Amino acid sequence: MGVKKKLKVCSSTKFLRKAKKEVFRLSMVKLVLLHKADSIYDDEPDVIYDFPRVYLRAVQAAVGDWIVYYEPVKAGPRGYYAVAKISKVIPKPNVDGRFLALIEPGSFLQFDTGVPRLIDGSPIESALAETDGSAKKGGAVQLAVRRLPEKEFARIVDLGLPANLVETEATRYDPETNAMWDKSATFERPIMERLTRRPYRDVAFRRIVREAYGYCCAMSGLMLRNGGGRPEVQAAHIRPVEHKGSDSVRNGLALSGTLHWMFDRGLISVADDCKTLLVSQNKVPRDVIERLLPSDGKLLSPSDPRNTPHPENLRWHRENVFGQVDTSDFLPPH
Repeated sequence: MGVKKKLKVCSSTKFLRKAKKEVFRLSMVKLVLLHKADSIYDDEPDVIYDFPRVYLRAVQAAVGDWIVYYEPVKAGPRGYYAVAKISKVIPKPNVDGRFLALIEPGSFLQFDTGVPRLIDGSPIESALAETDGSAKKGGAVQLAVRRLPEKEFARIVDLGLPANLVETEATRYDPETNAMWDKSATFERPIMERLTRRPYRDVAFRRIVREAYGYCCAMSGLMLRNGGGRPEVQAAHIRPVEHKGSDSVRNGLALSGTLHWMFDRGLISVADDCKTLLVSQNKVPRDVIERLLPSDGKLLSPSDPRNTPHPENLRWHRENVFGQVDTSDFLPPH
């Protein structure tokens, strides 16, 4: 085969590959996935979604695209409460007829505010509405996996993760900053920027974690506020994002600045009972422990049990951070 012919074949092959990728990209769909905390399926919304064969084709079509998690009305008040991206679908090991949708690490993000299924009496999902706009009963409403048009996905995200969330948080406790803020300035962050950019995700994560613990430190139990009323408690990732930790509230702890510093450096952790605090005794003086931690040595629980730290995240911290860091050249936070 001549050189020109080879180049032509090679070029055609590349074109076909590109075309196939583009067709695949355009064929991807967004979904609504139903999830209940007491589900019989082994769901971990920020890690995997367990589902039966009947939904396999729909979930496979969503690989590489975003989904919205929905909590049925009978299960709780959250409605649409989080987004995530599906990276892969595999058969569930040792369970015939069941499959697992693997969630792309770092994609899960809980909404700042849960979004109800009905707004002014009409469903957000057009597939769940009658011709007059009223809500359907039964049928599609009961499906655990539903296709979601792009416009409806964008509307749900807009309601759950507002475009101005960063500005809202920045001016929340500071009247002077709020007064100086140019109300005419708009920050129309595109949907994908909100879902993927770290600064936005950090603010969303901080808000849900601190609220989950009532703005109290989960280890000391104290609620500290500055003169302007701003909570001093911070939001700590149990398993860091750079180590495939998620932005789920179950991968977070509300901690004071000092305890956050100690937690990130392996000086303190949580035992496998998910309650007892562990302290690196050879690195932390006894008087420091007595000043910072409660006498019972227990972790404060969120008011909503669904927000309790996941045991796997705590295990990862114990095995990979606790006692592993040389702190001899570290200085504590001021």
